[in-house]
Amino acid sequence: MSVERTFSAIKPDAVAAGQAGEILALIQKAGFTVLGLRMTRLTLAQARGFYAVHKERPFYESLVKFMTEGPVIVMALEREDAIAKLREVMGATNPANAAEGTIRKRFAASIEHNCIHGSDAPETARQELGFFFSTAELL
Repeated sequence: MSVERTFSAIKPDAVAAGQAGEILALIQKAGFTVLGLRMTRLTLAQARGFYAVHKERPFYESLVKFMTEGPVIVMALEREDAIAKLREVMGATNPANAAEGTIRKRFAASIEHNCIHGSDAPETARQELGFFFSTAELL
């Protein structure tokens, strides 16, 4: 295993519910170093661009709408095997299928309002990190 970087975002549902601090604490407890962190509110254009990979999927428009409903917290994270480890800590996309103790099992309301996003592959992580953070911010 090698040290790698990944991207994560605490979604509007969790920010609105005041769960961001607990979610961040779980991420840090799992051994992640936070390289960058910022609260922002996505514009419609930003949300469409960020989730463009899902454009042909039936949930695309509702996902874009959801992600623009309130602030999100975007994060650049680092640790050994970061991408796989974050996905393990987050739990399954559908909280009904998520393992006990995972972020989604504890905080997500539904498959669509699932409180957190994490990159799924190294190339995705690079793209998503670059979408929100400049190289200089992550040195």
